[in-house]
Amino acid sequence: MAAEELKIQKVERGDSSIATYRLFQLISPSLPIGGFTYSQGLEWAVEAGWVKDRAAMVLWLENILRYSVATLELPLIDRFYQAIETRDRQSIEALSNLLCSSRETKELRAEEVQRGKALNVLLKQLDVPVDEYLGSNADPNQLVGLCVAGYLWGISPEAMKQGYLWSWAENLVMAGVKLVPLGQTDGQRALMELTEMFPEMVSISTQLDEVMIGSFTPVVSLASSLHETQYTRLFRS
Repeated sequence: MAAEELKIQKVERGDSSIATYRLFQLISPSLPIGGFTYSQGLEWAVEAGWVKDRAAMVLWLENILRYSVATLELPLIDRFYQAIETRDRQSIEALSNLLCSSRETKELRAEEVQRGKALNVLLKQLDVPVDEYLGSNADPNQLVGLCVAGYLWGISPEAMKQGYLWSWAENLVMAGVKLVPLGQTDGQRALMELTEMFPEMVSISTQLDEVMIGSFTPVVSLASSLHETQYTRLFRS
């Protein structure tokens, strides 16, 4: 598809009355990319007794939010959008490699690639020409697929960040509700506590220098590594 055709497609799909619903679609738990099958180390943290109640779960997730999501995924959303808009495959490859290399365990890297592959298959079935934006020298990842769809569907980077934060929190809180276990009300309280931090996290993401983009969650990495050999597991990570 020519660049002019893609531009027309973006304008047609960029109707603000539709873009918001497309965002809801991308962040919905019913999106068939398997987001609900991952706990990102939380399953081991519960098994080890590190997370025993709602307060401990919120603290665990805040650590990931503050030192990974806000410093890796959110700033990369802005940069993916810029590269997608200019069809800069080299930058898209470099950003994709940075994202995958920042996943510090085998499980977390596999999760990134598996989600990316599943999303790319889905987007192509929905007539989103995701392959035209991806380079051949980088592993698939979920973030670039979301940003391609967001760009073509007229979803702003700011809205995509908000949607990504909600989707991330909802998936992991629901994992915690099953694992700790917690009641549904505690799950809703945890979501409220986490969402109160979101504006600060978005602000942090806009102020990072390039060299500061990355993830530093050693306890999560340890939990993820130990989860690989955990005897009984509900989740893939």
